Amino acid sequence: MAAIFHDLLGIVQVAVISGGDWPQFEKQVLANLPKDVRLGNLSLLPTCGTKFYQYTAEWKKVYSEDFTPDEKTKIIDALHQAVEASGISFPKLWGKQIEDRETQITFSALGQSAPLEEKEKWDPNFAKRKKMKEGLDKSLAGFSVNLGGATSIDVTKPGIDKAYGINKLVEILGITKEEMIFIGDAIFPGGNDYPAKESGVISIPVRDPNQTRLAIEAIIACLDKDEKPRDWKVI
Repeated sequence: MAAIFHDLLGIVQVAVISGGDWPQFEKQVLANLPKDVRLGNLSLLPTCGTKFYQYTAEWKKVYSEDFTPDEKTKIIDALHQAVEASGISFPKLWGKQIEDRETQITFSALGQSAPLEEKEKWDPNFAKRKKMKEGLDKSLAGFSVNLGGATSIDVTKPGIDKAYGINKLVEILGITKEEMIFIGDAIFPGGNDYPAKESGVISIPVRDPNQTRLAIEAIIACLDKDEKPRDWKVI
């Protein structure tokens, strides 16, 4: 995947928008990529686009939409209440279940460090988290509450979600939405990728990393490497 991703960076501009925070980006993305000029084609938007990093010899934060202390308290209390009201049991946790990511509060049902195989079988049809989201939409009215990953619920400031990140890419990189392709595994109402689709970007739904790899391979195969790199952008 790292090799294919690096190939993609040699052809187009790429942005990664994820619910994960900056340390996860460093570990899961940057640690696997060569530190070369192609990083100039990469934009990183942690916590669903509430932060933005660009590379100019080193990674620099462009913006960060932080919560206030009162907002954090309200969200964390609401998440605890939602867990209790849901009646869902969690026999084992791997790490923190509720994580303060400064610009986003994330609920990870089995803990942030849960094994992938455990995550994948916990809520494959999103039913458990949709039940929790119904209550959170009321108790956190005005905030953006979306489902992400295999076990998580992401809460961000009102109107600051992946659509916000898309609009920031337009503003900062000087591109249009018509030039973008979005690839995501939660492109459905309530999913944290859905705001990106609603923003008007062509969207390709995928189920897992393997389908993502196939989508990237198809994009690479379709693009003439003699084309100017800025003709297309992949998010």
